[in-house]
Amino acid sequence: MNIHYVDEGSKNKNTVLLLHGEPTWGYLYRNFIDQLVNNGLRVVVPDLPGFGKSDKLSQREGYTYEKYVSWMDTWLNKLDLNNITIFGQDWGGLIGLRLVVNNLNRFDNIVMSNTGLPTGKTPLGEAFESWKNYSQTVENFHIGGVVKGGSVSEMSQETIDAYNSPFPDDSYKEAARQFPLLVPDSVDNPSYEHNVQAWEVLKQWDKPFLCAFSDKDHIFKGVENSFIKYVPGAKNLKHIEIKDAGHFLQEDKPDECVNAILTLF
Repeated sequence: MNIHYVDEGSKNKNTVLLLHGEPTWGYLYRNFIDQLVNNGLRVVVPDLPGFGKSDKLSQREGYTYEKYVSWMDTWLNKLDLNNITIFGQDWGGLIGLRLVVNNLNRFDNIVMSNTGLPTGKTPLGEAFESWKNYSQTVENFHIGGVVKGGSVSEMSQETIDAYNSPFPDDSYKEAARQFPLLVPDSVDNPSYEHNVQAWEVLKQWDKPFLCAFSDKDHIFKGVENSFIKYVPGAKNLKHIEIKDAGHFLQEDKPDECVNAILTLF
């Protein structure tokens, strides 16, 4: 599985790993990179398999939560990244937190944004169920349209086209269709036990764990409270609510997201 990534800044610096989620790709972080590099940081932005410029499978059943963790774990160790501050949004958190748990010594800081680590023990809410149903039934899965719909700010046609560009037809969208089905929304999900185990590790994490959630994301609203309650590293930090931003707060408020990351340096 070939994983495309952008790697900017000095290799001798602290590394910021930016992980996107559904149904975007590394383009989501285009407004982060220069700002972080100009602050003396190395910035690494991968495209998850099935998205962006990374390899895509022809059969959606080939995508599983555990395969994503394995693929990204292999990639992370191949690059031998260390002193990492991870910023994860949406599936970037579901996968990213599992990477942290598997590679504790590689990570220094965690920033989670509009994401969670569900175990299936509690309902994920009507907004997620509506999205899950939409993703499976809509005839034209319009990637750029989804990003626009999950953002508060205006979005140019050029930006919408850029989000669509790695997905020229439906055969390229198998991962985007499959992702919503992989979320552990019941204890019958095959990743249920893995996420329960990951939570047990996170309950011992005492390095900085910052929440930077937006005020207008209906899917993950309130999920940050679990992190703040159970993760020791989140206890004494001033968590950030990013105002006037939707699910894709990287589009709505990139500067505020970057500033949240920089509070840890």
